[in-house]
Amino acid sequence: MTSSVKPLLPRSYLFVPGNRPERFDKALASGADAVIIDLEDAVPPESKAEARAALARWLAPDREVVVRINAPGTLWFGEDVALCALAGVAAVMVPKAERVADLQRIATVAVGSPLLPLIETASGFDNARALASVEGVQRLVFGSIDFQLDLGMQGDDELVAFRSQLVLVSRLAKLGPPADGVTTSIDDVEAVERDTARARRLGFGAKLCIHPRQVEAVNRGFAPTAQELAWARRVLDAAAQANGAAVALDGRMIDRPVMLRAQAIVDEAEARSKAPR
Repeated sequence: MTSSVKPLLPRSYLFVPGNRPERFDKALASGADAVIIDLEDAVPPESKAEARAALARWLAPDREVVVRINAPGTLWFGEDVALCALAGVAAVMVPKAERVADLQRIATVAVGSPLLPLIETASGFDNARALASVEGVQRLVFGSIDFQLDLGMQGDDELVAFRSQLVLVSRLAKLGPPADGVTTSIDDVEAVERDTARARRLGFGAKLCIHPRQVEAVNRGFAPTAQELAWARRVLDAAAQANGAAVALDGRMIDRPVMLRAQAIVDEAEARSKAPR
């Protein structure tokens, strides 16, 4: 079977407050696939300009980060967008993403930097298909906490239908699988593991982290397990030996979807093993 390895996208995104520049380098050493310097929720209004200036001084091509700007319509949006033209901005995370025009404006300034729209309002969810189709959007991100607040919802399990819809929208737009929202329990690793496992079952490909202690569980949760990899290799070996004929493994028929799934697992494991650490 022909292998078609897709570019690796981050599994874990670690937030760092934009007004804590002493933490930026530590975050890069945390093991997270991507670090988000947060100029929005983590920074009080009186510190916004100072945080932006500190980030501008720190940014460099050899230490790329995602920048979460302030939302469209806020006082800080325009200057935050201008910052994203600097070298070292690997992607722009857009909070309260609702309008195509806002994403297009950012794309004209942050040329070449992928966009990560945060779907965290009813309007954003309703427009998710249009937002996903904007050129430059790499993947959707589910801002589950703000989304619950906007809709007056309680309980995380009640969001399954919305999560599934974002996976469907992403697939239709040919984007990378979406990134799930945060787990608010910093010290409860089991909660992070459960939330990551659910996200992966639903078709998500990444998760937001609010503390370095969450990163390892998220990375592990979105990587093929040893058992999955062993199964995938057995499937591909059996299919190769069958030379196009129908074949069964462990009492189950191996058809094309099964082989494609197996190949994807092997491809991802090999790509992750070769990725820079």
